[in-house]
Amino acid sequence: MSTPETVLSAEGLVMRFGGITATNNVTLNLKKGARHALIGPNGAGKTTLINLLTGVLQPTEGRITLLGRDNSLPAEDITHLAPHSRVKRGMVRTFQINQLFDTLTPLQTLALTISQQHGLGSSWWNPLGNKAEVVDRCAQLLEQFHLTEVMNQPTNVLAYGKRRLLEIAIALACEPRVLLLDEPVAGVPAGEREELLQTVAALPADVSVLLIEHDMDLVFSFANRMTVLVNGTVLTEGDPEQIANDPQVKAVYLGHGENHAEESSHD
Repeated sequence: MSTPETVLSAEGLVMRFGGITATNNVTLNLKKGARHALIGPNGAGKTTLINLLTGVLQPTEGRITLLGRDNSLPAEDITHLAPHSRVKRGMVRTFQINQLFDTLTPLQTLALTISQQHGLGSSWWNPLGNKAEVVDRCAQLLEQFHLTEVMNQPTNVLAYGKRRLLEIAIALACEPRVLLLDEPVAGVPAGEREELLQTVAALPADVSVLLIEHDMDLVFSFANRMTVLVNGTVLTEGDPEQIANDPQVKAVYLGHGENHAEESSHD
């Protein structure tokens, strides 16, 4: 069986803030169609690494490459590309803290995103009913993310779990090949988590996902590959069984107790 292609590669990433090294020679390869989790205790450097991958930060050293949209093209060096340029190339991120337009409804928000994706600019609301591709894609995403019943409610009145679902729906509306999920269940009440967990598990197989998460139940049910980051350095990488049984991981992270699902990252 052939090995899946690497769609996103980080090689030797170093990020220094003055005398502090936040990421230290980090190498990570995200395979095509992967369900890859990035875990580690608070302060491990997870958020810094994601900010490097998405272009929010520029690395002190190292290189980031993204597989071309046309698989016949070689991987492209995106180390110094702006965040919006990475989105255009198929890398999309959701955020640990919800970032939505409060006064727009889920339908309007998705219509706007899809219209921009299709090059329709800001003319999305007037001809919405005349643009079949926008209407159809909105309907698909609203159903997929359990938002149909609330599609005409302002976002600011939605339950928090629905807001997180909408955020992931927006990310998928951007037609990503690489999706970076930054703590999707952070702050979501227990009663709203199951719907979100099921939706994350059902993400399209052709989208390569890198998940940053403290909730170990979600991590181990979702990921088929895991990278453990400690003090800005890759401690180990492997499949979930290898990680669960690794004595180093137990010592520095998993063995710290059951409170990780309640933590919020401050990397």
